[in-house]
Amino acid sequence: MKTVLITGANRSIGLETAKQLSKKGLFVYLGTRDLEKGEVVVKELTENGFQNIKAIQIDVTNLDSILSAKKTIEKEQGKLDILINNAGILGTNPQQASDTSIEDIQKVFDINFFGVIQVTQTFLELLKKSESPRISNITSGLGSLTLHSDPNWKYYPFKTASYGTSKAALNAYTIVLAYELKELPFKVNVIDPGYTATDFNHHSGPGTVESAATFIIKHTLTDENGPTGKFFSNDIEDETEISPW
Repeated sequence: MKTVLITGANRSIGLETAKQLSKKGLFVYLGTRDLEKGEVVVKELTENGFQNIKAIQIDVTNLDSILSAKKTIEKEQGKLDILINNAGILGTNPQQASDTSIEDIQKVFDINFFGVIQVTQTFLELLKKSESPRISNITSGLGSLTLHSDPNWKYYPFKTASYGTSKAALNAYTIVLAYELKELPFKVNVIDPGYTATDFNHHSGPGTVESAATFIIKHTLTDENGPTGKFFSNDIEDETEISPW
């Protein structure tokens, strides 16, 4: 049975991804900063027929928390097959480049960028024990330099000095990581689940969490011939049309 860790998985897209992967027969570690809340979610899932889901405490900004989660998974599973770096925050609004405070920008980067690096570096040891390790970093079209340079893009006016820049940095880091691991069976990609109606955006997005999760899983559960170091977006109808980095 393959094992997956999803950070920020006690609600919204992360939770739906956990549910769908459970139905596919994977063992899911549902990462949550608040273990009690995570265990309540898992109890409800179990009562509704979901299996092989366990809440695990992990705060991506706290190294002790990450190391503890790694120790638990190593003891129980011996390896990790899939890491989905889903935890993230939007930050304060508006986010103008001219006056968004350094403190606000740093807070977003600590979770969306440095947190991903910290979790990934910690779990690489367990991922290397898998026959087909996968790392999916959840990004956003708002982190695309190409799209943000196109006045015809439907979200062109939505510039964010904290959130978008943190995701652009995440995209860049993913390219570097994928290149470093290219001789190993890793597949490392960034996945944009699209503008989805969640608590994150006060349910303003047109997409559903079901569609978002399905898209993430599609580009995570790839075979040995799957791509690595690529960007995939659920908001782009024809993924071959542009390279939205």
